[in-house]
Amino acid sequence: MFFFRNYKTVIFIVILLAVVLVFLAYNFKQKSPAGLVTKIVLEVAAPVQQGLNASVTSVIDSWHRYLFLVGMEEENRNLRKKIDDLKSELNLYQEGHHEAQRLRSLLALQDDYDFNFVAARVIGREQIGLSRTILINKGSADGLKAGMPVMAALGLVGRVIDASWHSAKVLPIIDENSNIDAIVQRNRTQGIIRGAGSRGCVLKYISKIQDVQEGDIIISSGIGGVFPKGMMIGQVSHVDRLDAGLFLRINVTPSIDFSKLEEVLVATAAADDQKRK
Repeated sequence: MFFFRNYKTVIFIVILLAVVLVFLAYNFKQKSPAGLVTKIVLEVAAPVQQGLNASVTSVIDSWHRYLFLVGMEEENRNLRKKIDDLKSELNLYQEGHHEAQRLRSLLALQDDYDFNFVAARVIGREQIGLSRTILINKGSADGLKAGMPVMAALGLVGRVIDASWHSAKVLPIIDENSNIDAIVQRNRTQGIIRGAGSRGCVLKYISKIQDVQEGDIIISSGIGGVFPKGMMIGQVSHVDRLDAGLFLRINVTPSIDFSKLEEVLVATAAADDQKRK
């Protein structure tokens, strides 16, 4: 009894091994392709293998999706960069196209007037109180001096009032210190165009008996020799005949939008005068 108590665990293991050996021997003799032990192993292993296969497949699919998304993100970044580059190129092309159109208009203006011109760019604007001036990038080194008329493709800009070596100040026609001899193009009625600041210009000293209507074109008269005759100044926007006094109150909208002015021409001298020199 003492022997069995001390070695019962060993005896149990030996008996268990014997039973397993008997089953294995029986399966071997029967040459069965799937004995009991094999079936047990298969029953246990199949779900485990199926789970492992599913997990591996899921991991592989997730990795492929990750790689696909990474590739798509990289492709999207490249496409966005290409789009930004194309937008930049398109903007440069459009800006160059518009600038070329403006310069062609300035060149056409040179053919319309018998003057020598210097082309300049607007590089600044100043407003001190009611005084407004425009700064351009050409000056006395380019032949500019005070009193020279300044124009653009759409009409009269003003006149040079001061010139340094490489820049000049222009008094625009909308400044209240600006006065220009002008005429109504339709019936040749003469008056004076004076600047009115943000209101544009006013046509002064036109008698109430004169026929001036909204929509009439106002041009420079050429009197005084400062401005070429026939330069577009603007269009009559309002005529007040009820105001007390001898003259009409006439508002004129300039043909030029001064807030968008970029290039100008300065008439340095009449072409004939230049030839005589």
